[in-house]
Parts: sequence; structure tokens; C-alpha cells
Amino acid sequence: MSPLEKRAQILTLCATVLVSTSFPVGAAIAPELDSVVLTLLRFALAAVIFGPLVAWRIGLPRPTLKDLGRYALVSAAMVGFFWGMFEALRFTTPLNTATIFTFTPMIAAAVSAVLLKERLKNRSFVALGLGCVGAIWVIFRGNFADLGAFDLNRGDAIFCAATVSMGFYGPLVKYLHRGEPMARMSFWILVTGTAWLSLLALPRIGHVDWASVPLNVYGGILYLAVFTTVITFFVFQWSALVLGPTKVLSYTYLNPVLVLIIGLVLGHDMPPALTYPGLVLVLGATIVLQMAQPKSAKSV
Repeated sequence: MSPLEKRAQILTLCATVLVSTSFPVGAAIAPELDSVVLTLLRFALAAVIFGPLVAWRIGLPRPTLKDLGRYALVSAAMVGFFWGMFEALRFTTPLNTATIFTFTPMIAAAVSAVLLKERLKNRSFVALGLGCVGAIWVIFRGNFADLGAFDLNRGDAIFCAATVSMGFYGPLVKYLHRGEPMARMSFWILVTGTAWLSLLALPRIGHVDWASVPLNVYGGILYLAVFTTVITFFVFQWSALVLGPTKVLSYTYLNPVLVLIIGLVLGHDMPPALTYPGLVLVLGATIVLQMAQPKSAKSV
């Protein structure tokens, strides 16, 4: 492994850790503010921070109406995910949401097969299957009776729908990309996402008692906008060029393990022992995907 690849691996791992913190942070602030308004603030703040950086690095020419239509379609998938995350965290745990999130690569692969005519290689297919089995195991805590009854709680069901939405995001980006710099496209996705959320939040904003919103909620929104949105985007974009998209994508499977570790550091109780085999399977999926393709691979 070259020094550049080692650096990309380290940075991608650091970015994955940041992404995993979004689940407990989101769980901490979600009960304090309407989920649509919360998501709106995150998008708007990320766009305000991201815009000057993009303008400084590559410029921000005015997009055409056709371009805005492309960006709005992609942002609809992202808005669905983040709104669903905050709403789900009112009813379920960060570990469950982080685990359900590992279904994203499989959903994205299915969408890519239809939209982009991409096909999985054998090892990638095995890894995605392992990740899904591990995710199901953790969600149901190894309780096969609950699995047979498909006993999802309300938050899990909401986040399953959000994860499907996120599964469309990556394929739509690739399908609708027209050669512009990815940073510029991402900025306009944030802007159009803010527009979608503004429409959704319009009836709700007037009912928010802003004076009673705790300061930690604003701090959490700032953290999510800067560290789990702007910074991670730059890291994942650069690392994908060095390692290939499949290896970067494989780090998604580390989220349940990282969320569990973060929870223990924060003093949360240990999850049931039957959870651990599922976490091992999820971790195994990461390792298999790391070995599945050379860095030049262009497909999942």
C-alpha cells in the first residue's frame, strides 16, 4: 500500500467516525425541535458554510433551470434521509439507526443495477449480504421470535424508509452528473434541499418557541453541519479518487461498531450479548469489501 493510500485509509476512517457521531448527536437533539425544522437548519447552515469554500476553490456560476431541476431531484433523496433520521431517533436508538444504515450499499447497488446498468462482483455481493444479515441480527437483538414476527418499532420503520431514500442518492448523483465539479454539484444539492425543507417547514416554523430551544440543540446542529456534512464530503470525495468508491463505501459497515463504542464512552449500557454476532458480521463485510476490488474499480 502506497503512502497516499495509507493516508486515504486513515482519513476515511476518521470521516467514518465523524459520520457515526451524527447518530448519538441526532438522538440527543431530536426531541427538542421539530424534525423538519431541525433538518432545515442543518441544510441551510451547511450551505452557508460550504458556499464560500466552493466559490473560493472552483467558482460558483449561476446554474440553469435545467441544472436546478437535476439538483432538486437528487436533494429530494437526501432530504428524505435526513428528515427520516431525526424523526426516527425520537423512537429508536442510535445503534439501531446506524445498523439499518448499513443497508444503504445494498439498496444503492439495486438502484444502480436498474438506473446505471451496473452489476455486483461476486465478493462485493457476498460482503453486502453479510452486512445485511448482520444488520438484521442487531436490529432484532438475535431474537428469532421477533424476527419471525417482523417486530420493528416505529423509529426503525421510519429509518428503513429513510435508508431507501438514501440508497437512491448515490446512483442519482452519478446518473445526473454532467461533468461539473462534485463540490459545486453538492453545494447546489444543499441549496435545493434547503428549498424543499423550507416548503415543508413553512407551516411549522411559526409554532416553534425559539426562546425555549436549549443551546445544546444549536450546538448540535452546528456540529452536524460542519463536521458530519462539510468535512466528511471533502474527505470521502478525495478518498474515492485514491481508493476507489467500493473501498470507501465499505466503511459504512463500521457505523454500528463505532456507535456502540461511542455509547459506551458516554456511559450507556452494554447492548445484549446476542447483538455481538451481528456486529461481527457487519465488521466482516467491511473487510471483505476492502479486499474485493482494486482501487481503479468504478462500480460497487
